[in-house]
Amino acid sequence: MKKCNFLKDQECGMSKIELKQSLEKIEKVINDACGFFEQMNLPNKSNTNLSKPANSRGAVTTARPPSLVIGRDKDCDNIVAMLHDNEEDAQPNTNRAQCYSVIGIHGIGGSGKSTLSQLVCAREQKDGHFNLVMWVHVSQDFSVDTIFGQMSEAASRTPCPQFNNLDTLQTNLEKVLHGKRFLLVLDDVWYNNRDVRQYEKLQQILSPLNAGEPGSKVLVTSRTKDALIALGAAEQRCIPMSVLGEDVFLKLFKHYAFHNVCVAADDRIRLEDIATQIAKKLKGSPLAAKIVGGQLRMRPNIDYWRNSRDGNHLDDTMGALWWSYQHLDEQVRRCFAYCSIFPRRRLLRQDELVKLWAAEGFARSSNEGKDSEDVCQGYFDELVSASFLQHKVEFHTGRKDTYIVHDLLLDLADKVAGSDCFKIENRWKRRGDSLIMEGGHEKEVPLDARHFYLQTYDSELITEKICKLDKLRTLIIDGVDVTKPVEDKVVKSLFVRLKKLRVLIIPVYNDQGTFSVPECIGQLRHLRYLRHLPYETRHGKMLVLPSTLSKLYHMQVVDFSGVEKLVFNSRDDMFGLINLRHMAGMPFLKIPRVGRMTLLRTLQKFEVGKEQGCELKQLGGLNQLRGKLSIAGLENVKTQQEALEAKLGDKEGLTTLELWWGRDTRGELKKQEAQTEVLEGLCPPKHLESLTIHSYHGLRYPSWMMGQHDGCPKYLNQLSLFHCSTELGQELGGFWPHLRSFYMCRCSSSTMPDHMEHLTSLKYLALDWCPNIRSLPTLPRSLEHFDLSFCNEMLMSSCRRAGDPNWEKIQHVPYVCVNDLETMEWTPWTRRAHVDDGGGSSSSSSPKTPSSVEAV
Repeated sequence: MKKCNFLKDQECGMSKIELKQSLEKIEKVINDACGFFEQMNLPNKSNTNLSKPANSRGAVTTARPPSLVIGRDKDCDNIVAMLHDNEEDAQPNTNRAQCYSVIGIHGIGGSGKSTLSQLVCAREQKDGHFNLVMWVHVSQDFSVDTIFGQMSEAASRTPCPQFNNLDTLQTNLEKVLHGKRFLLVLDDVWYNNRDVRQYEKLQQILSPLNAGEPGSKVLVTSRTKDALIALGAAEQRCIPMSVLGEDVFLKLFKHYAFHNVCVAADDRIRLEDIATQIAKKLKGSPLAAKIVGGQLRMRPNIDYWRNSRDGNHLDDTMGALWWSYQHLDEQVRRCFAYCSIFPRRRLLRQDELVKLWAAEGFARSSNEGKDSEDVCQGYFDELVSASFLQHKVEFHTGRKDTYIVHDLLLDLADKVAGSDCFKIENRWKRRGDSLIMEGGHEKEVPLDARHFYLQTYDSELITEKICKLDKLRTLIIDGVDVTKPVEDKVVKSLFVRLKKLRVLIIPVYNDQGTFSVPECIGQLRHLRYLRHLPYETRHGKMLVLPSTLSKLYHMQVVDFSGVEKLVFNSRDDMFGLINLRHMAGMPFLKIPRVGRMTLLRTLQKFEVGKEQGCELKQLGGLNQLRGKLSIAGLENVKTQQEALEAKLGDKEGLTTLELWWGRDTRGELKKQEAQTEVLEGLCPPKHLESLTIHSYHGLRYPSWMMGQHDGCPKYLNQLSLFHCSTELGQELGGFWPHLRSFYMCRCSSSTMPDHMEHLTSLKYLALDWCPNIRSLPTLPRSLEHFDLSFCNEMLMSSCRRAGDPNWEKIQHVPYVCVNDLETMEWTPWTRRAHVDDGGGSSSSSSPKTPSSVEAV
């Protein structure tokens, strides 16, 4: 059996020559691993030997500190005092007219620099000393325009406009900062004093800041003091991270080691004593405390803790991380090593990682009978529990299912993955047959690489290097230069030569906006994960799929995100892929015989057709569906019985449902009756969270929307109606007590539901282009945001007129926005990004804006 790496496949039946070669390779790997282990036990050497240039630490993307911070209050007080100083001589050798000064924090990775600066930000946001508090993560491989955009967004709390010119970006930022005293945090700045270009980029970052008011401050965190000096910090204002006192560090370590641990009182005393001895070996590293404490917490066993204490592997940070890695399950280690394929600072989505691991076959074979994705989800949970994956909210989108690998842990992942994982980022350049990273590091593409990441499409690199990697299992090409479109011949070469691929992520659009997938894709018989990245063109985005795609019987995931139009060469059983689990990113399609794919978890969009195999009943057996499902073409469904055959109520994993009728379905009584019956039969599952209905013109809303149906949704928190003409029933207002958001757009109903005051969880209510509603019902006290746009003129006037009954009904709402065509220039969707300015037409008895407004 050949098994020389956590990412290698297990194969058998080798010849003697192959066996000898394998044994030699195993011996080499073991020797390398032993050397690595010994290296990490050498005192004071692990950081020096293993620290290499990295893009970022852990890409902290928020100014909010963790829920618990231990032992940094005094440091925070000192920095806040500096921030409030009126320094006359804080910036020696610089322009005296400069409106800001720089304060810096420096220390080794994992020492808590970002956490300390987060604590300072939280203090300043409460204190109000600064008009603006901005947080920007910098990293080593940054672009100035990206930093300007992040600064602008952090200052205005709105998305930065898209500018193609750096000067325009800078001008826009100066406008935002003008006349304001600000605190700007530049987190995780890297600096090489031999790199002139990097110094110039750092100076560019500072160039717009003089638009602010005197007394503004820049707080910088970095691993080195040189970076702080380069940005203009005076020597006395370069603050080293203080070492936590022994008692404070012990408190921090025990927090991680004992959190939610239940043991007998006597055992607890003994474990506390062992914990005290282990804490001394961790040399005050907060990161080591978190990682090692997390491992011990999962195994509150006296013998295990004692054995951990007695080893010499906890004597330094990297040694502690290696020890923690060794205590992960073998398959979990395999999944962790796989993460080394991604660049530093990359936010990793939970669902994407789980799907990739499942496609790679990482689920333990002994778990046969259990779904592979569920097994891999367990691996993910273990990595999160052990802090090998750390939760980070995505800054731009607010996504909460994103995670990151700390840079020290990514160094560890690089080591344990060895040559199996290889990545080429944009800072790599070619010199002959070698690849050179900025800073002079030179490396060859390993011929035994199994998982390959390429940041930008490069046809020469693909044909000359990648296509020769006959063991390749994963190829991720993350983007494409718009001046170098993807060539058909290069894609064909990949399909023909890399026949062992299991995962392929590739941009497919050329400068014409249309790409035809070559028929030779049918040769990738082992492919399980196929994703085409969108490539913006002015011609639109169309993808043509060959009939040979149906030969990929092992396929689990197809994702065509960004495709506006999908064309099949042959529609017959084009998607007869019975192992398919996720079909994502597609436009509405009439997919023949989709009901055969009973393992489907993600469908997202389904269009009902009149053709055989495209009926609504095709959804009947797809009870594994999860997340969001949009059903279009419901005008083609004529009876309640047909609707019942979809069995939506059985799809317990659905959380979001959209129902679409065609626009030409109003007016005729027969059509109205049909819609009424069909919607009655489309009763969603009980735990549905969001419901959207488009162009419904039935005679009434269904009984399950009024709480008169067993098994109907009881926990809905979002309801949206678009282009609907049916009058809302009175009972709706007394149902769905968990409803948080209610949105009506271009609906011709003349009334709103009665008893809305009973919707005690409702936070957001919006009416857009609803001309027939003339009065408001009694609104719940919980309401935080009321939005009335382009509706009946009498209604909007009455909501502005003090003393009117409608005006009285909205006086308790913290934020009210009433707009019509004369006073409104932005759309309802954009307006929620501008809730702070309100516009001249807003009216509210309480101008206070709530801290968070639920988005629809």
